[in-house]
Formats: sequence, C-alpha cells, structure tokens
Amino acid sequence: MLFNSIEFLIFLPVVFVLYWSIFKENLRAQNAFLLFASYLFYGWWDWRFLGLIAASSLVDYYCGLKLGKEWGAEADKEGRSSFASWFSGRKKYLSISLAFNLGLLGFFKYFNFFIGSASELITSLGFQSNDYSLKLILPIGISFYTFQTMSYTLDIYKRKIKPTKDMIAFFAYVSFFPQLVAGPIERAKHLLPQFMQKRSFDYNKAMDGMRQILWGLFKKMVIADNCAVFVDQVYANPGEQPASNLALAAVFFSFQIYGDFSGYSDIAIGLGRLLGFDLMKNFAYPYFSRDIAEFWRRWHISLSSWFRDYVYIPLGGNHGGKASTMRNVFIVFLVSGLWHGANWTFVFWGGLNALLFLPLMLNNKHRHHMGIVAKGQTFPKLVDLGLMLTNFILVTLTWVIFRSDSVSEAWVYISGLWSLDVFAWPLMDIRVYLFSVLIVCFILLEWIGREDDFAIQKMGLRWPSVLRYGFYYGIVMMIFLFATKEQEFIYFQF
Repeated sequence: MLFNSIEFLIFLPVVFVLYWSIFKENLRAQNAFLLFASYLFYGWWDWRFLGLIAASSLVDYYCGLKLGKEWGAEADKEGRSSFASWFSGRKKYLSISLAFNLGLLGFFKYFNFFIGSASELITSLGFQSNDYSLKLILPIGISFYTFQTMSYTLDIYKRKIKPTKDMIAFFAYVSFFPQLVAGPIERAKHLLPQFMQKRSFDYNKAMDGMRQILWGLFKKMVIADNCAVFVDQVYANPGEQPASNLALAAVFFSFQIYGDFSGYSDIAIGLGRLLGFDLMKNFAYPYFSRDIAEFWRRWHISLSSWFRDYVYIPLGGNHGGKASTMRNVFIVFLVSGLWHGANWTFVFWGGLNALLFLPLMLNNKHRHHMGIVAKGQTFPKLVDLGLMLTNFILVTLTWVIFRSDSVSEAWVYISGLWSLDVFAWPLMDIRVYLFSVLIVCFILLEWIGREDDFAIQKMGLRWPSVLRYGFYYGIVMMIFLFATKEQEFIYFQF
C-alpha cells in the first residue's frame, strides 16, 4: 500500500478514527490494533511477506529476553574472545539474532548477485560456468526492519537497554506502518518506550504532522515524480544524449531521489505525529551542506548513524591511526553501498564517497561545518555559497553511478558530460523548462525553512488565515495538477 495511493487515502482515516476512539482507553488494545493495521498495510503488497517480518520479530524478541536473563552470566566474562565463546552465554543469543537477520537479508537480497558475480569471474578465467539463479522477490522494507530489530538485540547486548516482555508492543514497534518500509530506521531506545506509554491526542501535534505529510506528498508527487519523467528518458539511452541533457538529468535525479526519499520520511514522521509518536529526523536539508562529511550527517540520518554506531565505532573508529581509520571508513561506505542493493554500481558509489570523505577525516576537517549554514541570515556568505555548489556538484556526480544500471553505463554517462556542449541549452520539452522554475521555487522554500524540522513547519502560521490556508490549498492543488501516474518510492527497492 503506497502513501500516495487511493487505498491509503481510505486506510488512514479509518485507522485514525478507530485508534483515537475505540482503542484510546486501553494501551494494550491500542498497540494490538496498530499491529493489526501495520500487518494489513504491509501485507497489501504480498501477504507472504508477513511470515518474514513475523519471524524476524519473534527471533529478536526471544533473543532479547535471553540476553536480558544472561546479563550477569559467568559465561560472558569480559575479554573472552575465543571462537567457542560466540556460542555460549549472551553471545550465543546475539549470534542467533545476527545470523538470522543477516541470513534473511543476504538470501533475499544478495543470493543472485553473488552467484552471478562468481559465474562471471569463472567465465573470465576461461572456465565453463553454468548460470544459476533463483527468481527471488525482494520483500519490501526488509533492509529497514532487519536493521531495526538487530539494533534492539545489539543494544541489549551492550547493556544500553533492557528487553521488553510485552510481545505485542515489540511486534508493533518492528512493524509500525508509517516507517516500516523505508524508514527512518528507529532504535528501540527511542521508539519502543513510546509503545509502553499511554498516548493522548494532541491537536497541535496532529496539525504539525498534517503539514509535514502535505510537504512530503509535495516532494514526492510534484518534485520527485516529475523529475523522474525526464531522468528516465535520458538514462534510457545516455550515449546518444547531448551533454547539456545529461547534466540537467543528473541534477534532476539529485532532486528526484531527495524529494522521493525525504518526502517518504516526512510523510512517515507526520503519520507518527498523528498517532502520538515522535519519529527521528531523517533528513536535514542535505543539499545545503558545505562538504561531503556534512552531507552524510544530513542525508538518511538514521542509516548513517546506524553504521556509525554498529559498524564504524566497533571497528575502532578513528582511534587506531590513519591506516585503520582509512580501512574503517572504506568498510562503512562500501557496506553502506552494498546495503542499497545487489549491484556493483552501489559498491562503486560507496567507494567514491569514501574517497571524498577521507581527506576531510584524515585532516580533522570532517566536523568543520556542524551548524546550520547562514543561521539567522537571509543570504549565505559567498564562501558558503561556493562550498554548497561545489559539494552539490560532487554529490550529483556520485548519484550518476547510483542511478546507472551498470558501471559501464555510468562511465558512458560521466564521459558524455565532459564536453563544451554541457553549457548549451538542453534539448527538451517546454514543460521541462517550466518545471525547472518550480524546482528553483522549491529550493527557495527549503532555504527559508532550513532552521525547522521541515520547510513549511512554521511557514504561514502568523499570516492572516486567508493567506495561510490559501498557501496550503495551493500546495494541495499543485499535488493534483502535477501528479503523474502512481509511482512507488525509490527506496522501496532497497
């Protein structure tokens, strides 16, 4: 069920009314209803996927309870590092959790990729190889909910949280429909306690959520989906496109993926507020970043922080010298790239981001830009503007690799950009020119609202009611006018 579908337009009001009327007095019943609604929402794509999310929830619920009971167990003495220790005491249950979730993710997401890569390698060495693959359907959201459940058992193992005995609350936490299929990837420390506390309807919070949902739909249905039309045309045959078209399509894809993914996050966070939950911020105006390090602090924050806490820091972070720091940074970015999909383009994309990030890290400049750019000012300084434009161009070039179907296609695309024709007028329909003006207006709105959680959070609140509601209705009308055919969110495939 898509957020931008007729089915969801019916589903949400029904859930909202029942949630705040019939079930509001009983917390356990409210959680059970959320669990039912979330499974209905997820099963709308394919009911067979429900078994996977239920199994993942059950395994980690069980392992969490066992990890909690073994906190003081003698079998988990500090410093014990033998291979056998991973199958005793607390490590045994952590191993079960990790093996199950990573095995689930690896099988459905990477089986054909590794088999195919191995087959190509054997063939390149002059040996005969039999093609073998399974026609596996990638379960929607599996990369997100497996990471969410793994963080639960990892945090219990590290004694950061205690396990819950409330099975319904835990299952509802794992399957919470607003953020189930594309994040934010919530930590149990933040979201799970909210299922344990009585929730009451807050009008102001709900209205704030509605505004964020509206802005998310605008990003998705107006910006992202319309960018996709031109982007798909150019990427269908990049070798025959003029450089100016390639450049414009690369810029359009930057806004497509941002509008699509951050739009989903805005809708998810807004839905959470409607139901009395606070979900973590997942995007913080990343295209206003002044270097690649700041970009990765502002893009897909829940995933970036996940890899930082559960991969980079356990590897040693930047505390083991330059060589180990370089190794750890590359591991994190390569794994992050592979997380996005079973394609060498994602691996190369991750490696390129590591190469851009490392000079800042090695020179201790990766935390130079921690605050909001030009905070409290209308215009940025020229140096900040130059840094933002430079960083946007670099990020846009990396997105070319991300968007391409193969590394060779990405090379053809990037090679085509190195021509003086890149400064010529693109060969495109007049509607694309008009839409480019709309993107400029979108950038201006994002710039004006960059100090808030989302661009229109406080925009118009002090205006006369006629102007304020005219502004909101204007956004609604643009959604209807610019809406293309119903399109899935990009990150559903990851």
